[in-house]
Order: sequence, then C-alpha cells, then structure tokens
Amino acid sequence: MGIHDKFQNAFYIGGEWVAPASGRRFELINAATEEVIGSVPEAVEADVDRAVAAARKAFETGAWANATPAERADVMLRFTAALAKRSDAIARAVSMQNGMPLAISSNLEGQLPLGFMQYYAELARNLVSEDVRPSQMGKETLVNRAPIGVVAAIVPWNFPVVLALTKIAPAMAAGCTLVVKPSPGTILDSYILAEAAAEAQVPAGVINWVAADREVGAYLVSHPGVDKIAFTGSTAAGRSIARVCGELLRPVTLELGGKSAAIILDDADLNAVAQGLPTVSLLNNGQTCFACTRILAPQNQYKQVVDAVAGMVGALKVGDPLDMGTHVGPMASSAHRARVEGFIAKGKSDARLVAGGGRPKELDRGWFVEPTVFADDSYTSSVAREEIFGPVLTVIPYKDEADAVRIANDSIYGLGGSVWSTDPARARKVAGRVQTGTIGINGYLPSIGSPFGGVKASGLGREFGPETLAAYQQVKSTYVMG
Repeated sequence: MGIHDKFQNAFYIGGEWVAPASGRRFELINAATEEVIGSVPEAVEADVDRAVAAARKAFETGAWANATPAERADVMLRFTAALAKRSDAIARAVSMQNGMPLAISSNLEGQLPLGFMQYYAELARNLVSEDVRPSQMGKETLVNRAPIGVVAAIVPWNFPVVLALTKIAPAMAAGCTLVVKPSPGTILDSYILAEAAAEAQVPAGVINWVAADREVGAYLVSHPGVDKIAFTGSTAAGRSIARVCGELLRPVTLELGGKSAAIILDDADLNAVAQGLPTVSLLNNGQTCFACTRILAPQNQYKQVVDAVAGMVGALKVGDPLDMGTHVGPMASSAHRARVEGFIAKGKSDARLVAGGGRPKELDRGWFVEPTVFADDSYTSSVAREEIFGPVLTVIPYKDEADAVRIANDSIYGLGGSVWSTDPARARKVAGRVQTGTIGINGYLPSIGSPFGGVKASGLGREFGPETLAAYQQVKSTYVMG
C-alpha cells in the first residue's frame, strides 16, 4: 500500500511519525479471508495528550495559525493531489478491512474524498471572516467568524476515508486543527492519509492520527484541550458523546444511525426500482447509515414488489470484495456478522423469510451473509424496526399514501429515505411529508454541496455543503457605538 513498515509502528502527530507510549496494538483482519493483514499501535491516554497538544500548538502558533484563507486553500489542494496519487491504495485498503466491494470503494473512498477537499478548498479561498451590519443601538456591528479551535474527529469503520474527510475538509477550511481517531477495524487507510499529508507539507499539527479503543476515545471526547467533537457512528455511542458534551457545553456534530424507508408508489416502474435498490438499500453490503432497508409497497401490488425485491437480491454476486464484479462482500467483522445473523434469526420467528437468510454455501471463509429479504405485514418485527447494518431488507405493505407516510415516520430514526414514482411532482409531495434529514426521488445519493444529516435519533447538525462551515466557526459580534 505504499506505506513503509516503520510508519505502522508509530502515530502521525505534530507532522512526525512518533513512537507510541505503550506496546498495545491492534490487529487488522481481511474480512473476506479472515487473515491478519496488519498490526498497528493502539493509543493510550498519553498518546492522545500528545496529539491534542500538537493540534493546540498548530492552532495557536505557527504557519497554520497565521495563514490566510487562500493559503489554507493551497495547502488543502496539495493534500488533495497527494491523496489522488494514492486513491487506488486507499480503496484496496478499505475493501480488505471492511469488505466493501472495490467497485464501491474505488469511487466513494478513493475518489469522493478528493471532491470534498476540492469543494472546501474553494470555500476556504472565498471565505469572508467579517461582515458589517447596521445597528439599531449604535453605529454598526462587526460580525467576526473565527475557527472554533481543536476538533476531535471520531470516524467509523464503514466509510472510514470519506467520513474522515467530511470532518477534515471543512475543519481545515475554517482554520481549525484536528485529532482524528479512526475505528479499530479500519486503520490502515489512515496511515495512507497521513503519508499524503506529510508529502503535501500540511503544517505540523494540523492533522494528527491516533487509533484507539472506545475507552481512550471517550478520553479524547472529554479532553480539556478539545473545542469541538465531530462524530459519525451508532446512535448509542452518539448519545453517550452528547451527554459528555452537554455537561461540558462543548459543541458537537453527531451523524448517527438510520432505518430509512423506500416508499414505492402505485405508479412506480418496478424495473427501475429493482435496478435502483442495490445502491439505495444495500450499498456497502448494507453497512450504510442511510440505507433504505424498509421497502414500503402498495397493498394491491405487494406480491409483485416482494417478488421484484427477492429477484433483485438473488441476482447479486456475493464474493471477494476485491473482484470488481462483486456486488455484496462480507461483513466488516466476525462480531458484526454475528449481530446481523442474530437479527435474521429473530426475523425468521416473527416475519416471513422470502430470500437469503444464511451464509453463502460456496464461501467457506470470510464473514459473509446472504442478502436477505423478509415480508412483514405488521411492520412491528425487529427486522422492520431496528437498525441491522447489514444486507437485510423488509417489505411492508401500506393502504394509501397517508398510510405510507405514517409507516415511514413511525421510527425513532430520520436520516435518509426515497420515494419512487413516474410522477416527480407526486413523489416530491410525498417526500415533503416524510420526517427525515435527507430523501431521494427515484434514487438516493448524498451530494457534496448539499447538507447531509438526520433528525430524531439520527443525529444533530449537518455535514456536507457550505452550512457545515458554521459548525467549525466561533461567531463574535463587536458593537461599535460611535
């Protein structure tokens, strides 16, 4: 992967490869072969202290602290160029670790992060740090926007690179510095990113990487040298982080779980639906927060929709994620496969199994699960209500549009969703009634320039788009009285 072995015995802190404070290590496992593919240091509290101190120093003094927005943009574009040279290595590293099909990781982990860096570099170049507003009580008000400070970016294992860049890019554009904590399951890719940062001469301490477990991650969240938390992960972990940040009155962005609904209206083209659902509902083997795993079908077409969904999953190629022809790879870990299989076992007892439900018989190694479809007339089973985070879909009947919207909204989550119809105006009207942070018409894919995030138990705040910059800025008003 282009990373010298010595780098995998160190952390990237303060622009240097530094020795860890302990001998603790993480083993990285190939999700498709169950073979060990790497071993890297595991951070302890002393390592976090060092990373936060480096980020604080870079924020308060030196080249980054004194850089203009245009100069920050130039650094970001150098970083982008260095990442572009490594896009293939990044994609392969991710696919080996978490099982993402290479056809997906090449785009979403290898290429999309470059778009984020370029987008926010352009925003940085044109950033206005102060504006003047009329004042009703004095002469005028100066409204200043300054970087918020040191950001702790906590990144999950399912899309480890692009979800790191959704935090790194806007934070850098605003002038912040970062301590990035990757998930223990996907760490090798962070070494490639660090190598790119070093080659691009990103000023020392602007981005620091330390891999750690949950306990040390919690230490980072509560660290007195951190000014903001940016987290993507489970709702349970998000609630825990929110409690700490609430007590500390520390700004936090939380992008959490989902159980999104795909509403298929009675005029939808079922062929188009079947072609679109693999991306909308099963992206990254179903290990995607916004996946539409609840398929809502009109009652009078229920059997046709069930058959179409079952046929769709049956045609998907399950296998080696490094094969560009693979549609569905393995789960990211043995523990996660066990969790998904636990939900499937529950589903078999309180819903009707239509397709899949086991392990692929032709694959004797790797953490594979067959793409699985359940039919559930009552939409109350665990597979219809809980976030499974795997290739498990449930088809639910509805009576009319109002009933479809009611079922879609009957969830603790509100992150994604989709509406399928040959009448775009009708689809938009239905989409407007769904309680969610994002939704698609006849498909679904987030856009870099548009805000992404959830409502209810799916999170707080937004990523993507220009709106995200505000989360990395402090706003100060100066009242000029005369």
